[in-house]
Amino acid sequence: MYRFLLTPRWWGINVFVLLAIPFCVFMGSWQLSRFEDRMQDHRAATERVDPADRAPARPLDALLPVDKETSGELATVSGRYGEQLLVPNRELDGRTGFYVLTLLRTDEGKALPVVRGWLPGAADADRAPAAPSGKVTVTGSLQASETPGSNGVPVQGGLPAGQTSAISAAALVNLVPDDLYDAWITLEKGDSGMKAVPATAPQDTGLDLKAFQNLGYTGEWFVFAGFVVFMWFRLIRREVEFIRDAELGILPDSDSDSDEHVGGETNRDEPHGDRADENRSREAEPAP
Repeated sequence: MYRFLLTPRWWGINVFVLLAIPFCVFMGSWQLSRFEDRMQDHRAATERVDPADRAPARPLDALLPVDKETSGELATVSGRYGEQLLVPNRELDGRTGFYVLTLLRTDEGKALPVVRGWLPGAADADRAPAAPSGKVTVTGSLQASETPGSNGVPVQGGLPAGQTSAISAAALVNLVPDDLYDAWITLEKGDSGMKAVPATAPQDTGLDLKAFQNLGYTGEWFVFAGFVVFMWFRLIRREVEFIRDAELGILPDSDSDSDEHVGGETNRDEPHGDRADENRSREAEPAP
């Protein structure tokens, strides 16, 4: 009954099924692992920015360059405050305000952007408290350079002098003469009565659309695997039914219809034949 599975046609079908199922399972498992990795990155990033779960502060140089592992960690660095800038249109607790950003010149001769705090309202240099003088040691959450248009960073240009839209070495290089770190920190406690700016998780570590796309693709690949198995069994069942019908002498409906059509034409032709014979016999009779 199932010898048809050894025919060349079915060999091709079987090989396709044997290759398609593991491939679909592999792709589904890979997409699931990508979702789990994003979940793990999200949990780790959340723990690093949570003050209760963070490790003790470490020197800045020990945490550079900033990556997913070090972003949000507490960093400590010493230096002297220099030029001060404002970062407008930043929201905190549902209100719009601005960051007060001051460059800290370290002993290594480079400048580190330090967000000393946040103030509500429009950016105004007269409202920004002056930075402490002399050598200071600051502790804050290490953050990667911002990219306009991501992680809530607005895209804007044409700002007045003394303001910047993003906190990054690329955005500040034309505003200050110092050699800059490709990182910045936000103080644990707001300076001079300002509100502290909380650290944010690094990019590609949150439960964003990409994470749920990976989860959706996981389901799709496993559905494809199940569909391949379903179609394989359905084709086998159809082939078995055809063989059984052939053994019982049951012809397909299309062949039966053809036979009936041919038979119908034959039956319709028979009366015409009888009439022709009757006409010929009458012609053969002698005239009275």
